Amino acid sequence: MKKAILILGVALSVLACNKNDEKSESFKTAYINTSELIEKYEKFKDEDDKFKVKSQELGRPLEAKVKAFQNEAQGFQQNAQAKGQQWAQQKGAELQQREQQLGMEQNALLQQLQQEGAVLKDTLISEVKQFIKTYGKKKGYDYVYGTGDAATVLYAKDQYDITKDVLKELNDSYKSTKKDDKPEVKTEEKK
Repeated sequence: MKKAILILGVALSVLACNKNDEKSESFKTAYINTSELIEKYEKFKDEDDKFKVKSQELGRPLEAKVKAFQNEAQGFQQNAQAKGQQWAQQKGAELQQREQQLGMEQNALLQQLQQEGAVLKDTLISEVKQFIKTYGKKKGYDYVYGTGDAATVLYAKDQYDITKDVLKELNDSYKSTKKDDKPEVKTEEKK
C-alpha cells in the first residue's frame, strides 16, 4: 500500500514537472533599454528643452541682482579707503547681509527647479511605463524587462530587445498628439 502511494506520488510529481516545463517554454518575453528610450524619446527632449528655457527665465532676475551686487562690491573696495573705516564697516555689513540674502534666493530657486524637474521626470516616466504596459499587452508579451541605468536584466539575447519598436511607437504617438495641440493657422482668401 505504501509503495503504491509512493509510486503514485512520484508519478504525479513527474507529470507536474512536465507541465511546468511546457508552460515556461510558451512565455513571450522581451526587454527594453530604458537609458536609450529616455535619451531618444522626443517628448523627453522637448520637455527638457522647455524646462531649460524656464530655468533660464526664472534665473534672470537673480542674475541681475547678483551682477548689481558684484558691481556694488567693486565700488565698495574702491571707496573704502576714501570714505573711511566707519563707512567701510557699515557698508561691508550691508553687503554681507545682501550676499547672504542672494545666496538664500539662489538656494530657493535651485530647490524649486529641482522639485519641478523631479515632478516632470516622474510624470514622463509614468507615461512611458503605462505605454510599455499597454504595448506589452497589445503585442502579447508575458514579461517586458528593463535594462540600462537601473538594470533588472543582466543578460538577454538581442532578439528580445524591443527598444527600437517601442521607441518608434512612443515617438509616433507623441508626434500625433503634438500635431493635435498646434493651433490652426487661418489663411485669408483673396477677394
